[in-house]
Amino acid sequence: MTTVDKRGSRDKLKKMREVPISWESLEDAFENNAHEVHSYLHLETGEVIRVVDGIADPTMHSRIMADPLYLRVDPVSSREQYRWMEHFIAEVEDPELKQMLLTAIDGKGAFRRFKDVLIGYPVDRERWFSFRSARLRECMEGWLAAHDIKSVERPEWKVPSADEVKPLVESAAVETPARRKRSASVEAARVRLRELVEILPARDVETAVAFLEFLKDRRRASRHTTTPEDATPES
Repeated sequence: MTTVDKRGSRDKLKKMREVPISWESLEDAFENNAHEVHSYLHLETGEVIRVVDGIADPTMHSRIMADPLYLRVDPVSSREQYRWMEHFIAEVEDPELKQMLLTAIDGKGAFRRFKDVLIGYPVDRERWFSFRSARLRECMEGWLAAHDIKSVERPEWKVPSADEVKPLVESAAVETPARRKRSASVEAARVRLRELVEILPARDVETAVAFLEFLKDRRRASRHTTTPEDATPES
């Protein structure tokens, strides 16, 4: 490598943006290529926000795209993930399982049937998860590098000491009647949610989960975003 090439490489490294990537959230975004789901990486917090068409505020998508602190995530295509399944099946040693998996990936619904078959084979199921995670990691690292992003260690979670939480416990002991009433109401709502989950059809459960994920992501984004109001998702 010439002196000019070395200097160019050093300059590029200096320009790379350091972001504390939330790998689990980013992996979910890379795997989910549903056309109605749009994921964005926050370039300061490293968290990923998910916007679902038909559930999110119609203006939210455009506002996030206009925010320079958000970078749209490019998920892995269905075609590429299908090739992963084919490659994995070629390495399966059990002839019966191999044939079942080949049958499972033939036609619409291949990904769901593939996973359903592996439920009965825990060892191969774990092999698949490890194989898929490694492929996703390669895609994520390549994507980050292409956008001049360097992953840095995320802040460690600190468990508070007893002395730190003692004042909170003492203040809760003198809870006002109104606060007690609200706490009881919230708890009742949580119980009702659990009851509804048990009776809703599978499709409705998936829709409900997507909406709750949207609420969670929007709340997280509202805590971290410091851009002007017109470029910030509503909280």
